[in-house]
Amino acid sequence: MTISSRRGGCRLAWRWAFLAAWLLAAVAGPSAAAKTLKIATVSPAGSAWMKVLAEAVAEVDAATEGRIAIKVYPGGALGDDATVLRRMRAGQVHGGLLTAAVFNTIYKDIQVYNLPMAFRGFGEVDAARETLDPLLLAGLAEAGFECFGIAEVGMAYAMSKAPVRRVADGRRLKVWTPQGDVAAERALRAFEIKPVALPIADVLTGLQTGLIDTVTAPPVAAVPLLWHTQLKYIVDLPLMYIHGLFVVSQRALRGVELADLAALRRILGTAVRQADRLNRADHDKAWAALGQQGIETVTPTPAEVADWRSYAAAASKEWVDSGVIGTGIYDALQTRLATVRGEPAAPEPTGSRSESARSPLPASSSGAPGPQGS
Repeated sequence: MTISSRRGGCRLAWRWAFLAAWLLAAVAGPSAAAKTLKIATVSPAGSAWMKVLAEAVAEVDAATEGRIAIKVYPGGALGDDATVLRRMRAGQVHGGLLTAAVFNTIYKDIQVYNLPMAFRGFGEVDAARETLDPLLLAGLAEAGFECFGIAEVGMAYAMSKAPVRRVADGRRLKVWTPQGDVAAERALRAFEIKPVALPIADVLTGLQTGLIDTVTAPPVAAVPLLWHTQLKYIVDLPLMYIHGLFVVSQRALRGVELADLAALRRILGTAVRQADRLNRADHDKAWAALGQQGIETVTPTPAEVADWRSYAAAASKEWVDSGVIGTGIYDALQTRLATVRGEPAAPEPTGSRSESARSPLPASSSGAPGPQGS
């Protein structure tokens, strides 16, 4: 064999080797390439939720052999919830740990648990969520989001610089509402309280400068965000249940192998359930921390509680009538609560109220679990 023929055979062998490598890469396709999911949240670094998520991120990396990596941006580094959602829809961010209110124009029924004073205790919360959580996750899926679960943030309480016992007291205060939170704003207006809308990042400054003097949030949120350092009183009455969602755009998961997607759902779903439990367990610690910081508890009388609930019923009617949530999901919640309470099916809220005190300050969208839950 001549030298030229040997060279020709060598070149042919390299061509076949290159072709074989190309075919293998084509068969492996995009699923073999690593995918990085950018996840943003306002939850601060070092919080219990972030610690749980860090463990889940490492587990996902191991389970998918590096094919799925998760990069977390905590502490509002990429903006508040509304900003993160806009970035998700633009493809700049893939997912986030977001409060329900931010979805008010995308999937309104996700706000059903936020109805003012809907729950009288955590037992009712658990019963309602057992029935309604699957419906809400399915609704988010139809809206284009993979939701790995709902995590309790907690019951929100009115915390202020001046004592609040009656709704008339609240009307004299400058009450914060999260910017863009239509549900919370409507709730405040149902109590005839004019809200002051601010991004969460501006709340502490607002309290320091006097722009606002009252917030409604779970203690687990108020403590790490240092809001409690500017406040003196807390009303011992849960006003709204706040919950968060761990969502990723379905578009961001295109091309992911089914086995990897199953691992992602399993691991992140477990993480959300763990955070759900931790948030409730941490409530007592946060409540005690408020007392240690000199925050005085204001306990309403039974008559005052009844009045507040009357205003809450009016707010619920406003939510349904104005389409903040759908009638179907509202009825499903009321039916479940009536069953738990051993009552006849609850009628539509009448919204009747007198001139006397009815309700305190409504709710925000930050934080974590509340206390006794009357």
